[in-house]
Amino acid sequence: MENIFDTLEGEESIFKDKKPLDHRFLPENLPHRNEQITQIAKYWIEALNNVTPSDITLYGKTGTGKTAAANFAREQLIEAASNKNVFIRVEYIRCTDYTTEYQVIAQLCQKLGRDVPNRGWTKGEVINTFRDIFRKNVHGKKLILIVILDEIDILLEKDGDGILYTLTRTENVSILSISNYVDFKKFIKPRVMSSLRDKEIVFPPYVADQLADILSERAELSFKPNSLDDDVIPLCSAMAAKEEGDARYALDLLTTAGEIADEEKSDVIYGDYVRKAKDRIEHNKVTDIIITLPTQQQRVLEAILKLTQNNEEITSGKLYDTYKEVSKGDSVTYRRIFDFINELEMLGIISTNTISRGRGKGRTNIITLQCDTKLLETTLFSI
Repeated sequence: MENIFDTLEGEESIFKDKKPLDHRFLPENLPHRNEQITQIAKYWIEALNNVTPSDITLYGKTGTGKTAAANFAREQLIEAASNKNVFIRVEYIRCTDYTTEYQVIAQLCQKLGRDVPNRGWTKGEVINTFRDIFRKNVHGKKLILIVILDEIDILLEKDGDGILYTLTRTENVSILSISNYVDFKKFIKPRVMSSLRDKEIVFPPYVADQLADILSERAELSFKPNSLDDDVIPLCSAMAAKEEGDARYALDLLTTAGEIADEEKSDVIYGDYVRKAKDRIEHNKVTDIIITLPTQQQRVLEAILKLTQNNEEITSGKLYDTYKEVSKGDSVTYRRIFDFINELEMLGIISTNTISRGRGKGRTNIITLQCDTKLLETTLFSI
């Protein structure tokens, strides 16, 4: 029997290289983010004069180029430092992979050449080993370390602000934090905030024309010539602009549309493939999120679905009453429901909007479902 992979490798594809369509790909040019990259560089340039730079925080919604800009500036700084008599390291840590202070410090030690186990030592031993790197520099130069902490809010929420306390109190260390949430500093105690004193850089959402520029550059690198119908990039850009200017979503749409073209044995990507890609992406995203939710959150979603199908305005009080009906006696407290609402909103499944009922009647949170009701119903009742 012929090897299945040999068979698949022989198939024609509209792609010549998929890598540039991956959001982690770092191109030679980052359209529409020069202003933010320049701001980062203006703070980091101090390192080239052997001075530890200021701490920086990058804010912006998912897909606004924060990580790409930080890594672009990182490559530029490393290149500039290679021509000067300075010793600079810029290390990237994704806080979804390293979720405790111990794990982050151990990873930094390993990146800097120290053999530290991922578990088994005390936190004090790991921190002392990390700080010792700065005291005993084999290069005979002062080491300046810039640590990029991507999605720092996840680390702070899970493990507290110990990592910031340690890094801000280690000589010659600068931090660049990246977060999707402006309020992530609620996890930082005042004693740590006083040491952080970060400079803030905001990344606004991309608009449709900017997304089109990004996609055009990536498409040229990824697809064979004359593979895209004229309306494909404008359609991907318009759809992603409605999703809060998310470049990752735009790239996912274009990639999936290309995969559909391959499935259809077409040598051109058409607008219809983009629409099919949107449905496929939404289906996969929503399904993956819902099936992994705790049971009680699934019941809250079931209650929201029921009220939505009845065309009822969903307040937190009405939601709780319906949730108790769905739960049939196995329910959580009213206060806990607010936590569930916040978590579901962060996942993009629902949205909330505070409205005023008029003088003397106070304000009310209105909850709205943000995914297709048929998809939600199918997923919930197939679990």
